[in-house]
Amino acid sequence: MVTFEEIKANEAIHTYIQKADDSLVALGFTEHSFAHVGMVAANAAYILETLGYPERTVELVRIAAYLHDIGNLVNRVDHSQSGAVMAFRILNDMGMDPEEIAEIVTAIGNHDEGTGTPVSPMAAALILADKSDVRRSRVRNQDISTFDIHDRVNYSVKKAELKINENHTLIKLKLSVDTHYGSVMDYFEIFMNRMVLCRKAADKLGLQFKLIINEQQLI
Repeated sequence: MVTFEEIKANEAIHTYIQKADDSLVALGFTEHSFAHVGMVAANAAYILETLGYPERTVELVRIAAYLHDIGNLVNRVDHSQSGAVMAFRILNDMGMDPEEIAEIVTAIGNHDEGTGTPVSPMAAALILADKSDVRRSRVRNQDISTFDIHDRVNYSVKKAELKINENHTLIKLKLSVDTHYGSVMDYFEIFMNRMVLCRKAADKLGLQFKLIINEQQLI
C-alpha cells in the first residue's frame, strides 16, 4: 500500500507542490505550500479519526490533503479538477489500488468552493480542513499598507481552531480576529461561499458546522 510518508518523500510530488505555489506567488495569492498542505492533512485526518473512520481511510485523506492543491501548477482556475487528474497519474504510477485512487481523486476534485460538493466523507473532511486554514503566516506581503482583502483577513486571524465536540454532533471553527487589520465583515465578504460549503461538508459527516469569531457564534 502507498503510504502518506511515501507521498511526502516523493521528489516529483515535492516539486509539483513547490512549483504550484510559485505560480500563486506570481499571482499574489497567500501561501499554498508545504505548511498549508501539511496543516490540511493533519486536520482532515483529525476529523475522520475523531469520527471513528478506519485507519486506512484516515491515511488516504492525509494523502488527498497533501496533494489537493497541485493543480495550481496548471492554472488557478479549475485547479481542483486538474489536480485530481495529476493525482490520478501520480498514484497510478505508484501502484496504488484503484479503489483508493478513486477515493482520493474524488476528494481532490471536489474540494474547491466554486465547483466542489462533499460527495464522500473524505471529500467532506478535506473541504473542512482546507477552508479552515486561515492564519497570519499565510500572508506573504510584508507591506501592511498594500494589503488586499485576502491579506487583511488572513493577517487579522491570530488563532484558528477546528474542533469536534465530545458528543460528535458539532464541528466548530473558532477564530480569534484582530479587527485592527480586518473586520468580521471582510471575512464574510471573501469566505461566505466557503463557509456554506463547510456547512454542507459537516452535514455529510453527520455534524453541524458552527463558525465562532471572537467568541460570537455567527453560523
